Amino acid sequence: MQNLINGLHEFQTNGFSKYKELFETLAGGQSPSALFITCSDSRVNPNLLTGSDPGDLFVLRTAGNIIPPYDNSLGGEAATIEYAVQVLKIRDIIICGHSQCGAMGGLLAPDSITALPAVKAYLEHAQSCLPVVEKKYNPIADKDTRLARTIEENVLLQFENIATHPSVAAAIGRGELKLHGWVYQFETGQVSAYNPNDDAFQLIRSDSE
Repeated sequence: MQNLINGLHEFQTNGFSKYKELFETLAGGQSPSALFITCSDSRVNPNLLTGSDPGDLFVLRTAGNIIPPYDNSLGGEAATIEYAVQVLKIRDIIICGHSQCGAMGGLLAPDSITALPAVKAYLEHAQSCLPVVEKKYNPIADKDTRLARTIEENVLLQFENIATHPSVAAAIGRGELKLHGWVYQFETGQVSAYNPNDDAFQLIRSDSE
């Protein structure tokens, strides 16, 4: 805990000045460019990953970047999404999975989460990606490849889940909102984006739009 307090003092003493004018502007309101939905994993830092500043991203973090379907939950996830789309007028939603995801690992090894009933229940909202993995990629020789494919398929499943939220469905129908699927490899810094034309995740390169 002390290292966090030390960091807080460092920010207040030296770091804040770098963003002073930005924060003064943000005091008048926010206008983020995207809703960034990603995992709660401490190894994922959305602002560091995208090179963005405070105020640029509206961030929602959940275990396994999972979004429960609208009818299943009217909790924090639904409220965040609704506010982002209807109030902030977000035009892009990024659902970002990541390598070595512990939530997806638990999905693949349910015996490892028997003592975690809340986690097990939450992972039910990702369960249906498993038959897709079996159908598309079986036989898979090693567990690392199986995990990587499950992480990708879970991102696509969350497209379906988030589309059940009325605000999202309406905005997509009006052509005012786009969904983007990413997978972040934190070991290398590389990010792959889903290309629906090829039905595949492909590396985002520096010259990509």
